[in-house]
Amino acid sequence: MPKNIQLCLVYRDMWQSSGKYMPSANQLVKVAEPIISMKCWDRIETNGGGFEQIQLLAGENPNEVVRKWTKPFNEVGIKTQMLERGLNALSMSPVAKDVRKLMFDVKSKQGTNISRSFDGLNDSRNLELSIKYANTSGMISQSCLCITHSEIHNVDYYIGLAKKLIKLGTKEIAIKDMAGIGRPSSLGKIVKGIKNFSPNTIVQYHGHSGPGFSVASSLEVARAGADIIDVSMEPLSWGTTHADLLTIHELLRDDGFSVKDYDKKAYMEVKQLTQEFIDESLGYYINQKNRLMNSLLISSGLPGGMMGSLMSDLEKSHISINKWLKKNNSHQIKIDTLFSMLSDEVNEIWPLMGYPPLVTPYSQYVKNVALVNVLNKIKGKPKWSLIDDNTWDMLLGKSGKLPGSLGDDIIELASDLKKTFYSDNPQNLVRDSLDNNRKEMKERGWDTGLDDEELLEYSLHKTQYIDYKSGKAKKSFNEDLNKRKNDLNKIEEPSKNKQDIIEVGNEKYKVEYSISNETLTHDNDSINGNCVYSPIEGKFVLTKGSNDRPVKVNDVVTKGDVLCYIESMKVMNAIKSEFSGKILKICFRDGEDVYDDDILFIIKK
Repeated sequence: MPKNIQLCLVYRDMWQSSGKYMPSANQLVKVAEPIISMKCWDRIETNGGGFEQIQLLAGENPNEVVRKWTKPFNEVGIKTQMLERGLNALSMSPVAKDVRKLMFDVKSKQGTNISRSFDGLNDSRNLELSIKYANTSGMISQSCLCITHSEIHNVDYYIGLAKKLIKLGTKEIAIKDMAGIGRPSSLGKIVKGIKNFSPNTIVQYHGHSGPGFSVASSLEVARAGADIIDVSMEPLSWGTTHADLLTIHELLRDDGFSVKDYDKKAYMEVKQLTQEFIDESLGYYINQKNRLMNSLLISSGLPGGMMGSLMSDLEKSHISINKWLKKNNSHQIKIDTLFSMLSDEVNEIWPLMGYPPLVTPYSQYVKNVALVNVLNKIKGKPKWSLIDDNTWDMLLGKSGKLPGSLGDDIIELASDLKKTFYSDNPQNLVRDSLDNNRKEMKERGWDTGLDDEELLEYSLHKTQYIDYKSGKAKKSFNEDLNKRKNDLNKIEEPSKNKQDIIEVGNEKYKVEYSISNETLTHDNDSINGNCVYSPIEGKFVLTKGSNDRPVKVNDVVTKGDVLCYIESMKVMNAIKSEFSGKILKICFRDGEDVYDDDILFIIKK
């Protein structure tokens, strides 16, 4: 009798792995009915950490979106699943126990059936409470093995981790192959080992397509006993996302598995609606190169979930470094050369940083350090010049136990900076915060919402939530969208605009950027003071949190003081003063984009 294989549509991850934004509540409700009419789905991935943050950034209420989005699937018995980050919950940094518990209670009541929980370091301690809280909330606890490939991350390592998670009470195991670099044969052996240990444990495979292994991996894990395969569908399949439904469906049926038939008419409707969402607005945030697969990802292991925004960031870094090279009378480089250099640097520093699996947020940490190292190498500067606080927390053990040992360079740098290593449970570093957050919301005159769901959002994403409530987020999103539309449709550019031609393979891209009237020349002779330069591209902000005090003109600072932050790839990078003296000028406003080597501050001794 043929074995049944179920399929899960990763509609949320399709978008997140393609670009920065994803559909609104109205769009999601619109596409839900034809998804159901396809008749082949047992599960739909509906929400998660990135989903919540992105909705807030677009000016939408995540709680309203999740309730509307899960409702039609709940009504017909298709299970909905979310992705959460263990110790970090739906945030990018560690979260208090009371907030984590509230999250599971809220998401269960909002209609999410399954919690896929992962820890970016594969530290089972960080998943223990996720398993407990998911089970007590009435959700199905599914725990992840974050797949990567190294001398440490072998078949026995992952089978051993699965055994720990099953003993902790998880009901299902997800093979989370976030970069798609899991070798098919090894993944099959991992699944077989899990099934030999616990035959009734459901195993679900999630593999991105980046380097091209995911189709073969889907077949191998199915043959080894996997129960569910995650797939995407056109126009957002392949590339940095996932293998397409049609391919995996035919692959499994040809091998003798029993898979539900899909309705072709409904498939075409979902495809058409998804394309409409792209054409309306979301395509302005999708780099078309993300639709292609890239074998360079086999070595670097950069995950599909971050590649969407990485390529956008890399284009900005490419413009910045070429401006610097041109200014210094050096040959400019192509973006594919820069990507290759970044890939090589990731390969070199990853072992030195303790082999963290390259998944959110640790993929961002490693990528950011690697990118700054590459830019510094081009400029003839030393490595390791910019490591943000969150990355240090990972290196020091405050986020969990690293799979490998740190390199001597990191240990020496930590000693020079008088950093302290930590080996206890990371959860102990985070104090409960709901009571204080509830008080803050009351002081602002804000309701905590049905089942305290608004309190949850405030606790998880405070800055984004404040911007959402004030209307700033919606305004910023619309302004940015309109700017992107206008930039694309411009025929003639103002004289203050600059233009670069970027070549990727055989294709050429025109990239425009404007030079603000306030942007300062890099001619130090014309400036009466010392310049603090940006070491990376990103968004300029003076403070990390809403309660922090920003520096201002005429403030006296000491060498080493934090002047501002640059938000790049979900990480807040602290920019410290290289000089002691008085601030003469702050060259950017909050929220403005800065490029590598832009002048941020002028300080007079």
